[in-house]
Amino acid sequence: MEYLPVEVIGNILSRLGAARDVVVASATCRKWREAWRNHLHTLAFNSNDWSVYHELTRSRLEIIITQTIFQTSGLECLSIIMDNVDEFSASPVIAWLMYTRETLRQLHFNVKTTPIINILEKCGRQKLEVLTLAHNTVTGVEPSYQKFPCLRSLSLSHVGISALDLSLLLTICPKIEILNLVSLDIVMSDPQATMELSSNSLSDIYVEAINLDKITLEADSLEKLHLKDCTLEVFELVSKGALRFLKIDDVSVIHLDIGESTENLDTVDVSNFTIMWSKFHHMISKSSKLRRLRLWGVVFDDEDEVVDIETISSCFPQLSHLSLNYELRDAALQYGMQGSFQFENVAVLELGWTVINDLFSHWVAGLLERCPNLRKLVIYGVVSETKTHDECHILANFTSFIVRLMRKYLHVEVQFEYE
Repeated sequence: MEYLPVEVIGNILSRLGAARDVVVASATCRKWREAWRNHLHTLAFNSNDWSVYHELTRSRLEIIITQTIFQTSGLECLSIIMDNVDEFSASPVIAWLMYTRETLRQLHFNVKTTPIINILEKCGRQKLEVLTLAHNTVTGVEPSYQKFPCLRSLSLSHVGISALDLSLLLTICPKIEILNLVSLDIVMSDPQATMELSSNSLSDIYVEAINLDKITLEADSLEKLHLKDCTLEVFELVSKGALRFLKIDDVSVIHLDIGESTENLDTVDVSNFTIMWSKFHHMISKSSKLRRLRLWGVVFDDEDEVVDIETISSCFPQLSHLSLNYELRDAALQYGMQGSFQFENVAVLELGWTVINDLFSHWVAGLLERCPNLRKLVIYGVVSETKTHDECHILANFTSFIVRLMRKYLHVEVQFEYE
C-alpha cells in the first residue's frame, strides 16, 4: 500500500463515499491524509448511514460537516442527505456550497435550513452537471443571470416551486437531458392548474405523484417518458418522434396525447390504467419497431371492449417481449384469438390473472400456439392466504393443465410467480 500513488489512494477513498468511513480510512498514515486533502473527489453525509448523526446537536453536526469539507480540495461530488434532523442554520450550509462550487460536478442536497437558502444562486454558472434537490423551496428563477450551462440531470423531490419557476428553470439549463419530478408542491398563479415545460435537449423525464389539470411538454429530443401515480386531466407531448420508451403506471388521465410521431417506440409499458383500447392502439399503431409491449392490470373504459391480439401481431412484427394481464371475458377470447396470426419473434411471454378459470387456461394455450419461437413463459397469479377447498381444487386443475400443455413445448422455460 505504501507504494500506491497518492492519486490512486484518493480514488480509493472516494469510492468509500460515506464521510465517516473516509475520515477513518484517512487516519491510516500521512500519505492517506494527504490523499484526503488533495485528491478526494466524492464525499457523502447521510443521516441514514450512521445513527450518531441523530444523536448530535445541530451545532455540533454543523461543525463536523464544516471541518470535514474544509479539509478537502477539489470535491467533484458532494452528497448531504439529512432526513429527520433539525433544521440547519443557513450560514454554514452556504459556506459548504460556496467552498465547493468551483469544482463541484454533482450535488445531492436534502437539508432543511433556517432561513431558506436559494440553491440556484449558490450553484449557478459553475461546472455542476447533476443536481438532486429534496425538501426545499425554489423561488424567483431569473433567466437573465441564473444559468446552469453544464447541468445534464435535475431531480426535484418534495420541492416547493411554482409552475412558472419550473418552466423558467428548464430554460436556464440548455444541456439538460434527465428530469425527475416527484411529489412537487406546485404553487399556481392561475386558477387553472396547468404547467408548460419546454426543452430542446431533454431526453428522459420521470413524473411521479403530481396532480394537475394539464401538463404540456414540448421536447423534440425526448426518448423516455415515465408517468407514475399522477392525476391529470390532460397530458400532451409535443415532440419530433424521438420517443422510444413509454411507461404509464397507476395514472388517472382523461386525455393523453403523445403525438403522431411514434414510429421509434421500442417499449410500451402500461399498468393499473384505465384505457380506451381503440384510441390507445391508434396512438401507438405506427410503432413498427416496438419490441416490448406490457398491458398489466389495465381496465377498459368500455366494458365491451377487447384487445385485438391479431392487430397487435400485424402492427408490431418485431415484438419480442409480450406481457398481458387484464380481465378476460368470453368475448375477449373469441374475438382476440380469431385468425391464423403468429408472433414470430416473441421469445418471452408473460401472462397474468386474478381469478383462475378455464377461460384463462384456454387463453394461455391459444397464445402459446401463436408463439413458435418462444423461449420463456411466466405466469403471474394471486393466491389468497386462506384458500377454500374449491380454490385449492381449481389451482390443482390449472397446474395439471399447464403440466400437460408444456409437454408439447419442452423447449420453453416456465416460471410461476404467485402473490
